[in-house]
Amino acid sequence: MAETKKYVQIKKSPCRSIWYADKIGSIFPSLGTRENAYKVDSPDRALYIRKEDAELIITENRRPKTDERVLITEGLSSSGDYKTGDICTVRRVVDIYGTITVKEHSNFVIAREYEVIVNSEVKNEEADGMENVNQTVINNANTLFEKKDDKYFGYKSRFGDIVIGGVYSYRFVVQYAKTNQDVVVISGDENTVTTPVCTTLEERLWKPEKSAQVCRDEIVEQAKADVETLKKYGRTHGGKPFDYRLEMFCVKSEFIVNRDKRTVVVLLKGAGTELVYVRGIARAAPDDCFNVHIGKAIALRRALGLKVPDEYLNAPQPTEVRVGDVVRSTVDKSKEYVIAKGEKAWCDGMAGLSSMAAKYGRIIDDSREEVGE
Repeated sequence: MAETKKYVQIKKSPCRSIWYADKIGSIFPSLGTRENAYKVDSPDRALYIRKEDAELIITENRRPKTDERVLITEGLSSSGDYKTGDICTVRRVVDIYGTITVKEHSNFVIAREYEVIVNSEVKNEEADGMENVNQTVINNANTLFEKKDDKYFGYKSRFGDIVIGGVYSYRFVVQYAKTNQDVVVISGDENTVTTPVCTTLEERLWKPEKSAQVCRDEIVEQAKADVETLKKYGRTHGGKPFDYRLEMFCVKSEFIVNRDKRTVVVLLKGAGTELVYVRGIARAAPDDCFNVHIGKAIALRRALGLKVPDEYLNAPQPTEVRVGDVVRSTVDKSKEYVIAKGEKAWCDGMAGLSSMAAKYGRIIDDSREEVGE
C-alpha cells in the first residue's frame, strides 16, 4: 500500500507581519491541527497557519496515472519551469522508474521530485472520516451566508456590509448576489458542499413567480429583522462597524419618524446621556410609498457605516391595500384615508377596506404600525 502524506500549502496571509506572509505557495509537512489552525513542520520549529489561509493536500508516494495531479515536493529543475509547491497534471509516464512529463511544461520530472495528489480539499479537522468541505471556495468568497431552514445568517463579509450572525431573507440573499461577486451560501450541514451564488447563477435562487406585493412584504420583514439585529451593534469613532454588543459600547438608538416629510432619522447616543455620537437619515422619494420599517433599516445602516442593500432603496411599490394602509384619493389629492375594517368609514380620515378610496386610492404609507404589522 502506498505511503500517504499530508502537506499544508500557503494560499494567502492576513497581514505582512505574519511569519508566512512571504511564503505564498510554499508547502510544509502537516503535524496536525489545533482549533482553527494547522500545525506544520517548518525549518526552524513547529509553527501554526490559520486554516482559512491554507490548503491541506494529501498525497501518495507511487507511480501516477495519466491525467492525475502531482505535487512537486522537491523541485530540482535548474530551468525554473517548476518549483517546490507547484501542482502539475501528468501527461505521460515515461519509464518504469516513474519519470513523467506534465501538461504545464516540457521538462521531465523524476520520481523523487513529486508525489501523487489523492485529495486536495481541506478536511474537516484531521480527515476523521467526515465529508469534505470545499474550503477553497469558502476562503475565496467575499461574502458568506449560512442557510438554516428558510433563513440565511451572515457568516463572513470582506466588505463589512453584512452583520455577522444577522438573519437575512431569501430575497435579500438573491438581490445581494445579483450585485456582488463571490457570494457563497453554506447549507446548515457544515459538511455539505457549498453552493456558489453569483450573477450568472442567480436562477438557482430567483423565483420570478413572486408578485411585487410578496416581494415587498419580504423586504419589509427583512428590514424589521435587520433593525433588531443592527441595534445590537455599535460603531467605532473611526466610522467602521464592529461586532461588539451595543450595551458594551454604551450606545442606544433613537428613531425620529416624520411622516409629513417622509423621513426617518436615527440618533445613536451614549447610554445615560443625550450626547449624539452619530446620526443617519432615510427619505422616501416623492413617488414612493413610505414604510417606516424600511426607513429605519436604511437610516440605521447609514449611521453604522454599513452598505444599504439595493432592495431597500428600490423596493417594489405595494399593489394590495390592507387594513392600516394610508391611501391618497386619486380624485382629490388633498384627501388621505387610513384603511379600516368594515364596509364603511368609522370617522373622518378613515375608509373601509371595500370602499372606493381603498379600491382606487394610491397607497402612500404601508407601515401599518398601529395594527401590529
